[in-house]
Amino acid sequence: MIEKTDLSYERTVLVGIVTKDQDQEKLEEYLDELEFLTYTAGGEVIKTFSQRLDRPDPKTFIGSGKMNDVKEFADENDIGAVIFDDELSPAQQKNIEKILKCKILDRTGLILDIFAQRAKTSYARTQVELAQYEYLLPRLAGMWTHLERQRGGIGMRGPGETEIETDRRIVRDKISLLKKKLETIDRQMEVQRGNRGQLVRVALVGYTNVGKSTLMNVISKSEVFAENKLFATLDTTVRKVVIRNLPFLLSDTVGFIRKLPTQLVESFKSTLDEVREADLLLHVVDISHPNFEDHIDSVNQILTEIKTLGKPTIMVFNKIDAHEPEVIEEDDLITEKTSAHYTLKEWKKTWMNKVGDNAIFISALNKENMEDFRKKVYEAVRQIHITRFPYNNFLYPEYDKYGEQKE
Repeated sequence: MIEKTDLSYERTVLVGIVTKDQDQEKLEEYLDELEFLTYTAGGEVIKTFSQRLDRPDPKTFIGSGKMNDVKEFADENDIGAVIFDDELSPAQQKNIEKILKCKILDRTGLILDIFAQRAKTSYARTQVELAQYEYLLPRLAGMWTHLERQRGGIGMRGPGETEIETDRRIVRDKISLLKKKLETIDRQMEVQRGNRGQLVRVALVGYTNVGKSTLMNVISKSEVFAENKLFATLDTTVRKVVIRNLPFLLSDTVGFIRKLPTQLVESFKSTLDEVREADLLLHVVDISHPNFEDHIDSVNQILTEIKTLGKPTIMVFNKIDAHEPEVIEEDDLITEKTSAHYTLKEWKKTWMNKVGDNAIFISALNKENMEDFRKKVYEAVRQIHITRFPYNNFLYPEYDKYGEQKE
């Protein structure tokens, strides 16, 4: 496995661009997320650079003038790493390293580094390792200084070409080996999933850091690791949960994120099988985040990629305790009201109204509205169960009737 990049206490600079497909507001949002990713990896963001371009420069991603500004700032402020918001091509990364002479990371490399830090089990580490090697393969040419002498011309031909080809073959062999290892683990996990019997399966899905693990802890009374950082959970956790007298299986999966590296989607295919095989999805949303609607779109996009978008879904709007709408003063006649000013009551009258009974507003941290949440999940799981086993529907009465019986 390649060494993970250690960003602990490193001073970093972020770089992004405004293009025809990404306006200034969208860039700022992405850079805020990139700063949170950097913090999660252990870095400290000192400054952010941005530039308006029609498209990224094919050689250095940003223009030469802006690159000089970045270099000057990095040299004067002892910057250890410069992190770019988009994935850099191998050629761009090599060219930028030559100019800045410091560690260069792109969004993909940063996310892979966080995954490398967070992977605890053998299965997760194997998945991350595969993604790392696939990311590394096209970038081998710039990884070792002893290969820098590979240039054209007299006296420059020699064993360097052989050496890098050897390195590439080693990495390809490693990728092949890891894929075989994952196939073996996949078969084992498939057997495990098959051994769970006919219990209804429920999966928590959502953007990273929306509170899935906290919610899992509340309703399953387990102690899944939860932290206010991105990708706190990598390993899928499955727990048996009983609401009233109705048992079902609940799984907590890896969080999604915009611009999720394709290597990770592919290597975490087996982890996402928990989502594919679920009977019901609980799509958890951080309603306190100003861009939660974009997060919903990003999650739906990945669900579409893994062909699970049509499954029965309950929208769980979490963190209502942290939701603070912007306020327009009474004497302010200029500011236009936008979704940023919506209260929860106003949000419920928007497109959320179309979701109808398939939406619930809670705070997993403060356990607000958890009884309503349990009722909604109970009724949804019960419906799936009695459809599958119509002959034992009497075992699980409706939620309110069950309560009456108990009293």
